[in-house]
Amino acid sequence: MARTKEFDPDAALQSALELFWRRGYEATSMADLVEHLGVGRASIYATFGNKHELYLKALERYGEAQGPRLLNELSQPGPALPAVRAVVRRFANEATTEDGRLVGCFITNTATELAPHDPAAARTVERSWEHLETLLHSALVRAQAQGELPADRDALGLARTLLVLMQGIRVVGKASPDPARVRAATEQALTLLD
Repeated sequence: MARTKEFDPDAALQSALELFWRRGYEATSMADLVEHLGVGRASIYATFGNKHELYLKALERYGEAQGPRLLNELSQPGPALPAVRAVVRRFANEATTEDGRLVGCFITNTATELAPHDPAAARTVERSWEHLETLLHSALVRAQAQGELPADRDALGLARTLLVLMQGIRVVGKASPDPARVRAATEQALTLLD
């Protein structure tokens, strides 16, 4: 009797995340997942559910990995505006590197590919955006309290503007061969914080 190959579900989920991130949902078949993960179709179904459920689990994992990094970057003691600017510039730099153009941001990719017609994917994207918006808003409120940003500025409106800019950076950065476009727009938008 053949023995079922054992596998590490955590490593398989990470591998699925990387494949979905690189290729997208629609362009990734179950056969692709079986080959890439080195795990049988039945084991994938038994562990993760169908392709859609596996995709959503991979998307959740991506968000869980990004959240702590952003929290750390935006909640350091000291001046808050330099941290906000650094995060926005990091998004721009990542979007304009060769690897960044090839894969983009998994959340942004999902927003453009699945969220318009997939309520579960849309909820995950929205949670991610709400988290980023909350972190930016908190940092901007802290900047106001520390006198870095005038108190009469709309911190929530600025946070939302930066969120939209950062997601747009990821879309344009993925499609455009001209990094100057993204970098110039980023620097122009950051003047809102002056």
